This record gives sequence, structure tokens and C-alpha cells, in this order.
Amino acid sequence: MRISVVIPVHDRRALVGRAIRSVLSQTLPPVDVVVVDDGSSDGVAAWLPNAFPSVTVLRLDENRGVSHARNRGVERARGDWIAFLDSDDEWLPDKLERQAGALRGAAPSPLCHTDEIWIRRGVRVNPCRHHAKRGGDIFLDCLPRCVVSPSAALVDRAVLALLGGFDESLPACEDYDLWLRMAARWPLCYVDAPLVIKHGGHEDQLSRRYPAMDRFRVAALEKLLGDDALPSERRRAVLETLLGKLKILAAGARKRGRHAQADEWQAQFSRSRAALDAMDAAA
Repeated sequence: MRISVVIPVHDRRALVGRAIRSVLSQTLPPVDVVVVDDGSSDGVAAWLPNAFPSVTVLRLDENRGVSHARNRGVERARGDWIAFLDSDDEWLPDKLERQAGALRGAAPSPLCHTDEIWIRRGVRVNPCRHHAKRGGDIFLDCLPRCVVSPSAALVDRAVLALLGGFDESLPACEDYDLWLRMAARWPLCYVDAPLVIKHGGHEDQLSRRYPAMDRFRVAALEKLLGDDALPSERRRAVLETLLGKLKILAAGARKRGRHAQADEWQAQFSRSRAALDAMDAAA
């Protein structure tokens, strides 16, 4: 198994070194490590070749977001499998080795992910129960929220190409969108061990930059409904999830006095409700 590692970075020179060192310490070394500088202004692209000579640095002149950066990194990578790592996270030394072993011993799957350790502002915290992870057919688990961390994902490059990679029109929840489309078609492999350390609480995290994150999940769910191959029982589950998110978005917008936006969410809710009713009538 030839594994490439793709690390997108934007103005995180102070953090990305830790991520890279955790990759270079793997017991199963990757064939290459591609760090994609997504239009940084902190000199990280100039610093990296001296600090980590074995790493490939891809410099993008403009900050176009993590989806664009990851996709460009995949294009440059040489491996048949792609492991993604966010610039503020790190891996335990046997992460890639254990994933490769799990994929060899399991039914064919386009993705293997692992459990993770959460650190917030230097303090370990316990994830909520709804963030619990598993393998197999996890499509229904993927509908409410993202249950696969990009930093934990080892992905078949051919499947990435088949699905078009990360959706570059989504400024956030791009991982939710891709894993959901993947889980709709295939079972996912899982290593039940915390092999990723996720560091949170940064001021530049996307969850702080973009309020009402469910609006991006709504876009992903709408896209999934456009897949004619989606079985009816899964289509129903998507519609039910979509209705719940639209209801929350409409109420939130109304509460904040954004009545035009609330009306748009409500109209979308009505269309989705009509689609679900039509399914019931046809059953």
C-alpha cells in the first residue's frame, strides 16, 4: 500500500511542524508528504523546505479554502491511498500501520478512520456520546453531523477521483459532504483506537468563522438527493434530516431578525416536506 499524506496549512507556521513531525515518525512511512500552503502570509512556505527537506511544499498564491488545498495536494501526491492531516492535529506513531493492517483484513472499503483524542486549549476533554465512531454501514450516523475526522481518514485515491474530491464550493462542512457521499455507497473501515490527537480552541477554526454551520450541511444533503441511485429508504432518511436542519435554521434566522433568510429556509422546508409526502403517497 502506497500512502501519501496531504496537509493543508494557512498561517499556522507555529503549529504545522508538530503535525509534520508526527507523520515523519510513523512506523509505516508514507511515500510522500505534501504540505499545501493555502495563500499564507506568515512565511510558512519559505520556512518549510529548510525545516523539513523531505516534504513537498505546494504554494498556492491565493487563499481559497481547505477543500481547494486538499484537492490540489491529492493531485500532487504519488500514493494510491491518501491520508489527510489538519495542520493543528497530530498522529500517534502507529496510526498508518494500523490502518493499513485493518484495510487488509477487512471487507473492501474506500476509507479507514480511527478514534481520536480531543485537546481543547491544552486540556483533554471527553467527546459527547453522539460523536462516538464506528465502522461498517454508518450512513445514518453520518446524516446529523460529521463523524469522520479528516485527520483520521485514510482514503482510496480512486474513490476520491470518482466522487470528485472535496466540494470546493463549501467553505465548511466539506468533510461532512464527502464522507456522507462515500458512506451512501460503501461500508467504512474503522480502527477502534485513539490514533489521532485533535487540538481545538483556536481562534481561526472554521466553526468560529462561519455561524449556522448547518446551512452547509443542508447544501450537502440537497446534493445527495440529486443522486438517482440513492435507495428510497436512504432518501427518506436524508429528507427527514434535511427537514430538521431547515426548521432550526429558519427559527434561528427569525430570532435574529433575518426574516428574508428565514423565509427562504421556510420555503425550502416546504418543498422538502412535499417531497417526503410524495414518497409516502407513492409507497
